[in-house]
Amino acid sequence: MWDDCCDYNMVREVRVKSIAYLGAGAIDKIDPILGKLKSEGITAVLCVCGGHAYRASGAWDKVEAAALRHGIVPALYNRVTPNPTTDTVDDAAALGRAINAGAVLAIGGGSPLDCGKSAAILLANPGKSAEDLFCFRFTPQKALPLVAVNLTHGTGSEVNRFAVVTVSGRSHRSIVGYDCMYPRYAIDDPALMTGLSAEQSRYVSINAFCRVVEAATATAANPLAVTLARETVGLVHRWLPVALTEPENLKARYGLCLAA
Repeated sequence: MWDDCCDYNMVREVRVKSIAYLGAGAIDKIDPILGKLKSEGITAVLCVCGGHAYRASGAWDKVEAAALRHGIVPALYNRVTPNPTTDTVDDAAALGRAINAGAVLAIGGGSPLDCGKSAAILLANPGKSAEDLFCFRFTPQKALPLVAVNLTHGTGSEVNRFAVVTVSGRSHRSIVGYDCMYPRYAIDDPALMTGLSAEQSRYVSINAFCRVVEAATATAANPLAVTLARETVGLVHRWLPVALTEPENLKARYGLCLAA
């Protein structure tokens, strides 16, 4: 089994549609990532976060320092709540437009990441609103580059092309998925997740479990999806009890990041 022999201090690069950095210390990859964006002429980045985890985890300190080193202005939007609304996405995009953001950096769990993906589309498609996007009034072909710094081992939003947002005033949750929504870079650093409470750790891990059960039993399931689902179930079964009793166990958090 992979998790028996892995070195959780080795930051490995997993190439899917996104480039994902997985391992303790992966947050340090934010420096070369921002350096690459700067080399492309990007001088301002919209940073989409929740209320406090982006700071409490230590992720923001790394992002802010790297942005300063590369001369990039980070505009912080930190008002994303669980199950974000189209109004929230519009507000975040408005801030991005005000600073002429050339990329979006999302820090958090599924909600900030989904909001960041959505804002990245709006910033690349002037005149469109979040309601236009989530009520399927247009089909986006482009989005600004997105960097996703994941702070929970649950949704997998940092490496997929989906976003779920509630349409304001309708109490209706809508999901969209387009190829342009894949993050360019994803960071999964288990050291950023040791502060998750037992309740949060349990809920996000069960989320990962449920998503792979759905993928493996869907009519569109394929052998790869089933193989990955089987591995995910095993990882959650093995490492969730350890994370609950030893919250700072990096090997357990690494296993749950891999599962997500």
